[in-house]
Amino acid sequence: MTSKSFTTLIETSELAGHLDDPNWAIVDCRYFLNHHELGHTQYLDAHIPGAVYADLKRDLAGPATTDNAGRHPLPAPDLFAQTLGRWGIDDNVQVVAYDGSAGMVAGRLWWMLNWLGHESVAVLNGDYRAWFHEGRPAKSGDEQRAPRTFTPRLHPERVVTAQEVMANLNNPTVKLLDARGRDRFQGENETMDPKAGHIPGAKSAPYTENLDADGRFLPPQQLAERFHNLLGDTPSEQAVLYCGSGVSAAHNALAMKIAGLATPRVYVGSWSDWISDPARPVATGDEP
Repeated sequence: MTSKSFTTLIETSELAGHLDDPNWAIVDCRYFLNHHELGHTQYLDAHIPGAVYADLKRDLAGPATTDNAGRHPLPAPDLFAQTLGRWGIDDNVQVVAYDGSAGMVAGRLWWMLNWLGHESVAVLNGDYRAWFHEGRPAKSGDEQRAPRTFTPRLHPERVVTAQEVMANLNNPTVKLLDARGRDRFQGENETMDPKAGHIPGAKSAPYTENLDADGRFLPPQQLAERFHNLLGDTPSEQAVLYCGSGVSAAHNALAMKIAGLATPRVYVGSWSDWISDPARPVATGDEP
């Protein structure tokens, strides 16, 4: 392993010194939910040298299943391990993920690697835009790394199912945090899913509030204060994070780790899974 392992964020200046390090893998995660091919087009046009491309729908999600696992269900762990190996990632590799959306998609890759037991993964603070605006080098076209063998060490306890959420709706020791925008949480402006609202009892915790005006993560102390205000006396390991389809929820998980909090759990199916069963309750407006 490298002398220093980055496990949450990495700055552009730190990444710049490792572009030629074979034990560092850079993964471009640019993806736009309303324009599926744009991220890959941007990657082919210009990306951080050495970066491979991760497609949210193809690589960071599995196929929709009959159990209604939401819009972006997790891939099977062994299949995702094969994808990581194809990207040249094994136990000895420091992974750096970036996107063009302040870590929203890169955070999904960060969380998934943690889910498979690989903690040497960091998200580029400020995303590709910071790299570009600083005038740092870029390459065009497709890139590949020499394949390696990734050995997963799965953490199934970090994933929560709809059934578990349902069973704990009235459990005061479990706190649900919703990473979507407040308008979607309140049921006023649903832009992605066929039903509006939120899971009863959840707190609105937009992932965008982890960021400053430049799209960089807030300092650890500010993030700690944010999540303390959201969780109250609930330990962070009793928090259940969700969003629309299990992508931006990972941004909150990353922010909590930056803040030094214990690892929360994620309801990956999230809102898109929750509303697939009409028997599950839905709330609108603000929660007390």
